[in-house]
Amino acid sequence: MKISRESRKLARDLFRLATENGKLDASRVSQIITGLTQSKPRGYFAALKELTRLVRLELARRHATIVSATPLPAASAEAIAKTIHSRFGEDLTTEFRVLPDLIGGLRIQIGSDVWDGSVLARLAKLKSQI
Repeated sequence: MKISRESRKLARDLFRLATENGKLDASRVSQIITGLTQSKPRGYFAALKELTRLVRLELARRHATIVSATPLPAASAEAIAKTIHSRFGEDLTTEFRVLPDLIGGLRIQIGSDVWDGSVLARLAKLKSQI
């Protein structure tokens, strides 16, 4: 479904209202969604969908997923989290996962940015070069 220009602009404006000092405020988002569904302006459903997409992207941008082949020692996990927080901000949430398929190394994803230093990625790169 193609979204109209007016609905997209409404969603962007509502998203700006939902942020305070560059941070997304959950209570404001809830109030905006409630107000939007009650008033039902023209194209509100498409605007609601676009607003949901913008909120989801913002939440992903403020969340780091660190994947390793084996469970990280507490000191290493804390050092990685500290480094990520110093570079991307204190409001960033971190999540540690274990994926044995990586063989070794780390894979860090923050929003749409991915830093892959895993052995699996190196093997895949080597395979594509051959």
